[in-house]
Amino acid sequence: MEDRIAISRLKQSDLTGLEALVNRYQAQAVHAAYLIVSDRALAEDVVHTAFVKVAERIHQFDEQRPFAPWFFRIVANDALKIAKRQKRSLSLEEQLDEPAKQYAQWLVDPSAHPEQLLEEKETLQMILGAIQSLPPEQRVIIVMRYFLNMSEAELSMRMERPLSTIKWWLRDARKRLYDLMRPQDGSGSIGGKHG
Repeated sequence: MEDRIAISRLKQSDLTGLEALVNRYQAQAVHAAYLIVSDRALAEDVVHTAFVKVAERIHQFDEQRPFAPWFFRIVANDALKIAKRQKRSLSLEEQLDEPAKQYAQWLVDPSAHPEQLLEEKETLQMILGAIQSLPPEQRVIIVMRYFLNMSEAELSMRMERPLSTIKWWLRDARKRLYDLMRPQDGSGSIGGKHG
């Protein structure tokens, strides 16, 4: 079922519309929320709450616009609020928790060779660790731009900030990620402090 049909049904109080939206967007939304809050259960709660908000606010939604950016903005905003409350940044030296390891396994290609799987898993864990080390606001901008594929113009509109501010935030977040992920001591180990 297309989004516009699902939204139309939901506006008529037909919950099959909401079910179609949940089926289409839930997994990606949980992954996005997880990258921001660093906790699988919290990410699932964020997404559940976002779908409840969609059902409650669907009459405010302009059907001429795409649904996904509107929905993912709700997810990102709610995840950011939780991340700010947590005031938690993980260092790269900390071990990734079990949900992060499971998340890394979801993205691994099962047809790859064992050496390639190990290398991909290590790379993905390094990337996840670096993203989780960012301040919550920077996690959100990176997730929305690169994971949810929103353009800088969409980010500017969705976050109600000037395009120049969005570009600055992205540049700063990319620089921090680069600094976090490059070898610090020449031995190939990853780490370091962002500042």
